[in-house]
Amino acid sequence: MRVAVIGGGFGRRVVAPVFAETDDCEVVDVVTARDERAVRAAATRPDVDLVSVHSPPFLHAPHVRLALGEGKAVLCDKQFALDADEAADLEAEARAAGVVALCNFEFRYAPARALLREMVDEGALGRIEHVQMTRLSAGSRVPLRRWGWLFDRALGGGWIGAWGSHAVDTLRSIFGAEVTEVQALLRMDVRERPDDRGDLHTCTAEDGFSASLVLSNGATVAIDSGFAAVANVTPRFTVFGSRAIAELVGETRISIRQADGSRETIDLADDEEADGHLGPMRRFAEVVRDAVTSGELPPHAPTFSDGRACDEVLDQLRAAPFAPGPVDPS
Repeated sequence: MRVAVIGGGFGRRVVAPVFAETDDCEVVDVVTARDERAVRAAATRPDVDLVSVHSPPFLHAPHVRLALGEGKAVLCDKQFALDADEAADLEAEARAAGVVALCNFEFRYAPARALLREMVDEGALGRIEHVQMTRLSAGSRVPLRRWGWLFDRALGGGWIGAWGSHAVDTLRSIFGAEVTEVQALLRMDVRERPDDRGDLHTCTAEDGFSASLVLSNGATVAIDSGFAAVANVTPRFTVFGSRAIAELVGETRISIRQADGSRETIDLADDEEADGHLGPMRRFAEVVRDAVTSGELPPHAPTFSDGRACDEVLDQLRAAPFAPGPVDPS
C-alpha cells in the first residue's frame, strides 16, 4: 500500500514513520498542509493508494475531497470536519466514491482501551451505570503555546476537537452506545496568546470543558478536561458497573475493584514508547493497510460514519456557554 501523507506536524512526526515501518506499506510523499501545490501533487499521484490527511481541521474537507475525486482511499484525522453538516457531506461523498474512508481514532487500538472494550462486551463489569473521565494537562500553558489555529474557533480550534473527539469516540466504541444528551460548560483559562512575532491575539476557542452526558444504554458520563493547567495530572477513565469498577490510570494500568473488596491490577505499560500515539498508531496502521488492500472493513474500524457521529456530539459541546472565569486576586 503506497501512502501520501498530508501534514507537517502529527502527520510527519507520527503517521509517516509508522506507515513507513509497517509491512507491505510504503510512504511515497509527505507534504505540508499549507502548500496547496504540493498537496494536490501528492493526492493525485497515480501510484498512491491511500491519502492520509493530517492537516488542520479547516483544511480537512478540501483535502479529503481532493483524494475522493481521484478515487483514492482516505484516512482523515480527528476532529473529522468543522461541524456535523460538513461531516455528513463528506460521509455521503465517500460513499458515492466507493472507496475505503477511515477516521484516525487510533486510540481504539491502545491495548488498555481494547481490553476495557472486551470486558464490557463480555459483561465482566455487569451493567454499565456511570463513567468518569478526567484529563487535565499543561499542554498549552507550560510552556505557553503560541497563537495559531488551535485557539481559533472558526478554524476548528479548541480542546473539544483536539481531545473531546477522542473522548466521544472512546465512549461510542467501548460501550457501543450513542450520546443522547449533552450538558456542558466551557473554560478559557488563557484568554490571549502571542504569535511568533510577539503580537497578542484574543482566543476564541475553549482550552477546557466539563460535561455531563447520557448514553443510549442509560449510563451517565462525567467529563472534566483541559490543556491549560499549570501542571500535568495523570488522566483517569473510570467505568462503574453493577458487578465491578474498572479504572484506567494513564493509558496503561487498569485497576479492577469487585463488590467483595477484592482488587486486581493489570499493567500494560510499554517502556519503549516515548510517544503515547505510536503504539496505537502502529496497530491501527495494520488495520488501515488490510482495509485498503482488501476493500473490506474489519470490526471496530473507525469510518467516516463514526467521524460524523462524533462531530454531532462535538457541535453540542461547542454550543455550551463559557464560564466567566476566575477573578485574579491581584
